[in-house]
Amino acid sequence: MLFLWLKAFHVVFMVTWFAGLFYLPRLFVYHADCKDEIGDQRFKIMERKLFAIMTIGAVLTLIFGLAMLFIRGWTLYATQIWLHIKFSLVFLLFVYHVYCYHLVRVFRAGTNRYSHVFYRWFNEIPALLLIAIVCLVVIKPQSIW
Repeated sequence: MLFLWLKAFHVVFMVTWFAGLFYLPRLFVYHADCKDEIGDQRFKIMERKLFAIMTIGAVLTLIFGLAMLFIRGWTLYATQIWLHIKFSLVFLLFVYHVYCYHLVRVFRAGTNRYSHVFYRWFNEIPALLLIAIVCLVVIKPQSIW
């Protein structure tokens, strides 16, 4: 029963994290195209607050995910290739998350050098990772070939 509670909260905070991963880069799209000072200040506040919320979601996703592994025992999953791939993709999400923090700081400093087009493409990365991660978790392939 404890495992199911951990899984439920893992999913809840994963959804919270992904909401931020989807919306923060969209804010970057609009911020990169913003020309007025009031709008610039508004985007800076929104980006900072959203990053804080999504970081809480990321940390709690990690905590509940690791708790599930601890409860079930890592050795149960040690030979599961899908889980190792999932961990690699989640690591890429954390790299993306950290890069988003860098971009929040770049916008805060007023030194952004990318156009809204760059951020439109950048915005697609978490969607692709989400699709791959969900497919791995649901299908649990025993081999990637």
